[in-house]
Order: sequence, then C-alpha cells, then structure tokens
Amino acid sequence: MKKERKVIYQALFFLIITLPFFQSCSKDSKTISKPNIILIVADDQGWGDLGINGNSYVNTPTIDELAKKSAQFTRFYVSPVCSPTRAEILTGRYHPRGGVYDTSAGGERLDLDEITLADILKSNGYSTAVFGKWHSGSQPPYHPNNRGFDEFYGFASGHWGNYINPMLEKNGEVVKGNGFIIDDLTDHALNYIETKNDQPFFVLLAYNTPHSPMQVPDFWWDKYKNINIDTAHRYGDKEFTEKTKAALALSENIDWNVGKVISKLDSLSLIENTIIIYMSDNGPNGWRWNDGLKGIKGSTDEGGVRSPFIVYWKDKIIPKTVDYIASTIDILPSVLDLAGITTNHKKPLDGTSLKPLLFNENQSWPERYVFSHWNGNVSVRNQQFILDQNNQLFDLSKDPGQLEPIFEPSDSLISGLLNAKKEYTENVLKELDRDRKEVFPVGFEGSKITQLPARDGIAHGNIQRSNRFPNSSFFTNWISTSDSITFDSDILAEGDFKATIYYTCKSSAVGSTFYLKQRDNKVSTTITEANDPPYEGVEFDRFPRQESYEKDFKPLEMGIIHLDKGHHPISLHASEIKGSELLDFRLLVLERIK
Repeated sequence: MKKERKVIYQALFFLIITLPFFQSCSKDSKTISKPNIILIVADDQGWGDLGINGNSYVNTPTIDELAKKSAQFTRFYVSPVCSPTRAEILTGRYHPRGGVYDTSAGGERLDLDEITLADILKSNGYSTAVFGKWHSGSQPPYHPNNRGFDEFYGFASGHWGNYINPMLEKNGEVVKGNGFIIDDLTDHALNYIETKNDQPFFVLLAYNTPHSPMQVPDFWWDKYKNINIDTAHRYGDKEFTEKTKAALALSENIDWNVGKVISKLDSLSLIENTIIIYMSDNGPNGWRWNDGLKGIKGSTDEGGVRSPFIVYWKDKIIPKTVDYIASTIDILPSVLDLAGITTNHKKPLDGTSLKPLLFNENQSWPERYVFSHWNGNVSVRNQQFILDQNNQLFDLSKDPGQLEPIFEPSDSLISGLLNAKKEYTENVLKELDRDRKEVFPVGFEGSKITQLPARDGIAHGNIQRSNRFPNSSFFTNWISTSDSITFDSDILAEGDFKATIYYTCKSSAVGSTFYLKQRDNKVSTTITEANDPPYEGVEFDRFPRQESYEKDFKPLEMGIIHLDKGHHPISLHASEIKGSELLDFRLLVLERIK
C-alpha cells in the first residue's frame, strides 16, 4: 500500500509541475484591475539549494522551470538572518531603521511607526494574507493582523519546534495544524486564493523550512537518505551530510508545494495576472555546497546573504537573467510599481523599483551600494566589489568566492566603499537602539487575543527554559512555591480577560493549585487533569536538533482576571504543589471579555 501511494504521489507531482507551464491557454483570464501578488519566502535555503543554481543533488524541477520563465537575479541580497530580512521586505527600508536587532525576546519586533507593504496594498483594494512564519512581533499591535494582513495562519516566532500536526495560530486563536507544516500552510493559502479570486490579493507564503529542526516526513526523506553526498567543496570538512540530506529533502518538499500554488492559479485562470516572487531569507543553515560562496547564515559575506530571487509574471516579464545587484529593500517599491500604485511614503524608502530591469525600460542602471549588517558586522557591495566586515576588498566579478583580497587597493577603488560604509554606520545604525527595554503589550483595543509565550517570559527560582534558544521553548522544573514566571507587560487598556495556559504535567501534579497575578488582581485554579505526553515528531528528526522539542500542550482555562492599565508585570505563581513538580508551561492566552 505504501508503495502504491508513493507511485500515485509521484504521478500527481509530475502533473502539478508540468501542467501550468505547458497547458494551452485556451481559458479566458478573469479581468482584474491590479495583479495578484504571491511572495514565497523560504527559510534558511541558500543560493546553492536549488537545481537551477547548480546543485546536482537536489530535485527542484518546479522552481527551476519557474526561474527559466522568469527574471532571475544572480546578485540579490538579503540579510544574514531571518527577522531583519522580513523587516526589509515589509518596509522597503533598512532593518535598523525599523528597530529590528535580534531574532527573539522582542528584538525582532518591527517598530509601530513603520508602514508595511500589506498596509499599502490593503489601502489600495487588496485582500492580504500571510501563511507561515511571521517573525516581526507576536503581541498586538505587532501581530500580522495589526500590520495590514487580513488573514494570518502560522506562527509568529522565529522558529518552530514541531512540523507534524503542530500548534499554530489562526488570527490570534490557537489551533492545531494538519499534517506536515509546509503542506498545511500551502493548503491554507490555496483555500484563501480560491475565495479571493474575484479581487486582487497579496499572499505572503512564508515557509519555515529548511530551517532546523531537520524534521522530514518519510516520503521526502526516503528520496535522499541513501544518496552519497560529495563533500569535495569549499566547506566539505565542516559538512554534516545527514543535515545536508535533510535540507535537500525539505527543499524538494518546498518545490512540490510551489507546484501546487502554480497549479491552483492555473486552474482558477489567475496565472496570467499573478506576480510570483520566490526567494529565501538568508544563507544556508549549514556547511553544504553553496557554489563556492564564502560563509553561511549569520555571515555578511556572499554565502550568508546571496539569495535566489525569481520574479514571474506570465507574458509580462520576459525570461531573462539579471546581473545587477539588488536587495530586499527593493521588494516593496518594485511590487507597488508593478501594481501601478503610487503613494507618499511618510518615511523615505531605501529601496528602488526594479521594474525597469524587469521590463528592459532602462538599459543604463545607476551605480548603487548594497549593505549587509548583523551583530555589529557590516559589509558593502557595488556592482563589482565587496568591502567585507574587516575592510578587505574583493573583486566579485573575478573572485565571487572572496578567496583573494586585493592588497593595498588604490584610493579610487576603495574610497567610495569606505565612505558608503561609514555613512551607513553613522546614519543608519545609529537609529538602532539595542539597549531598549522590551516590554510586551497586552490588551490592544484593536485585538481580542494576546498570546504570551514562554519565549517572552522570565523564569525565577528553580524554573528552567527547555532550551537556550527562546523561540518555541517552554518552562520546566517548577518544583517550589517560591518559583514563578513573569512577563514584563504593558496593559494598553484596562479590562477583564479570560486567562488560559497551555501546559503539561505528571499525574502526581493533579490537585496542585496556582494563580495568575497582576498588581492586586488575581485568578487561581487547580490542576484537575494530568497531561504527560512524549516529545512530538522525534521519529522524523534526521539530524540532532539544537532547538527545544515540542509536546502536545493542552489548554487549562484559569478564569477571568481584571488587568489594570499601565506598565505592570503579569506573573504566575504556585500555591500548592502536589508531587515533585507543578507543570511545564508553554503559553498564556489572554482573551478580552466584552
């Protein structure tokens, strides 16, 4: 039976990837005044993780074919890590301007005075949705539903710990995913498109693979587990081949899902009026083949920031290779230009529209600089050279791998890059406040639900975080009534809230009592049901994970608590602990009661 299912799956796979490209265009396209826009962002997929870019091990036929029928950029740059890239996509501005300096604990939040691409498109008649990884702020008003997106299904954190039937959220409400997360995100996006095909839509399909944990379903893993990876490349001595196999398997799964998107658009006669953009958010999350480029995720060198960038618009954008440098800050102005939308930006954009390159409107392209920044390191590029974080100069036209620095370069070669880096450091980075105190808002009047995950909490006493990476972690080892968990919270509007926690506990903890407190306000409850599940998805981990494992955390409704307006911490305390431990804590949900 398993073999038969695999044969059917493979046959369907072939149909999906070939139908939209070779089908006759006999159907009449629906008339829509503005083009639909689908922006697909992979997570930790490097430049070299696609067949079109020379990887002979990975099978990505849909994306490869899409690239051949698109404008494919060879020198497109993102940030070295996730949240800065997403901030630049949303705003068209350098991420330090938007206050993004970290990937968790509030440092990933996009400043509220920034206007997003979704805000602009929505005000111009677009239906807007994001499916997948948000990573620009969790609590309203940082939540995607408050940043221009009508619909959100996915997770707001930087990474997720379980990819099989995971805990997710839909417009603020906790839900359970259905199957493998990438397939599920795609299915929700397709269902959304089906309901919105009579009006222009913007869909941000933000996949969270091949980011770790390297959790791969059997079908995709079986295709790669026995291949022999040749480690005779630049970083072969550092490569973990099992991790590479998992990344390639996850990349093929992405390809399959991109095929489903294209097939759906074609079946709805929307393919002719939909712009599809495909890219990744940073370099590869491991030392695998990456076309000889220097560095990986986290690096400001080529390997950390050069991303695939494919722009498809059937019969509008003529297939071509674009060698001019471009960046994530260019996405917002380009999308607006392609959609025929003009707007007065309250804050000046750093990016520029790429439409002239896409339509051959202007063969002379001005000289420009592209900056990469992370954790205090800055590199800058022009069309030919890169000045790296150590002010070493490389000629990328001759040395794309940055193997041979130019010693004692002339002033004419280096002065422009040095001055550009100085100006960026003094004028852009100075806007970034890395020392700001992160306070988490609760009770924003425009939203009913606020989630406070363990990621944003502070443990006291014996309580420990399940992993050193806060994203998708939980609190454990709650063994004393003197232990507590606090959230540094700013209550934006006074009111009554239903409090629900998501927990696990041993049977010995039944009968224990604990309470939620803010100032003199308090609500108490008793554990009446054990919930002691195993870690989820362990059997699908193909490489030892760094992140926390997930469990099937269940909701426990505590009751109604009144919250006073103002900067007042919210805290969880134990009154009585039965057995050796109280509970493991994953999430506090506060729902406003009208």
